[in-house]
Amino acid sequence: MSNTSETRSTTVHSVDRAISILQVLARRGAVGVTPISEELGVHKSTVFRLLATLEARGLVEQNSSRGHYQLGYGVIQLAAGATRKHDISVTSRPICMALADAVGETVNIVINDGEEAITIDQVIGSAEITSVNWVGQRSPLHTTASGKVFLANMPPEDRRRILEGGLESYTEETVVDPEKLEAQLAEVRELGYAFSVDEHEIGLTGVAAPIRSLGGGVIAAVVASGPSFRITAEKAPELAEHVLAAAAAISERNGFPKAE
Repeated sequence: MSNTSETRSTTVHSVDRAISILQVLARRGAVGVTPISEELGVHKSTVFRLLATLEARGLVEQNSSRGHYQLGYGVIQLAAGATRKHDISVTSRPICMALADAVGETVNIVINDGEEAITIDQVIGSAEITSVNWVGQRSPLHTTASGKVFLANMPPEDRRRILEGGLESYTEETVVDPEKLEAQLAEVRELGYAFSVDEHEIGLTGVAAPIRSLGGGVIAAVVASGPSFRITAEKAPELAEHVLAAAAAISERNGFPKAE
């Protein structure tokens, strides 16, 4: 075999392994080098080298747990290139823009990724002075309004497993008691929307409602969020009505029957 052929074969092998690493992270979430090495049957030094390359291109990033890696923002950019017309981020965007214009707050589309919520699209509201790009960011289900929507609508056994698995407190307002959270989730199911006030981040309030598919399953959530001093207890119900209307409109675009 010529040197050129050997180089080409090595390059293809490296690309294949790099893709395998991305698939492991997509399936397992944040994970260390050793589990990746063991699953792929590849030496840890090779995994380190490939992770460094992927990290340099933004496809992988280290999370808060030292030595653990997760998918990076670059994956979102790649996914955007594969968007189809039926993609929730596409079908929902005009409605999200109208919602952001109506309420002045930032509007996000969020999906459930196992035990985390991940933002896939965002429209900045007119009232925002500074903006935070939430696209690609992950958050625990119990700390956000969108996460509570997912928890409230998932099978009871799945919800119980998450609630009893130990909930991390992000602020002094984060609800970590399973019974108290279950009571909140029952209210979410009754009202049709969820609130989160200073639970993920002090000073941030969110209102979320479920986006449903043709069969009625919750496939995403639409969230309006802003400073807690602006989204007060008095203003929150009116904001919730806007969010509910937007969620219903997006759900209809995804085949869910319009309410009579």
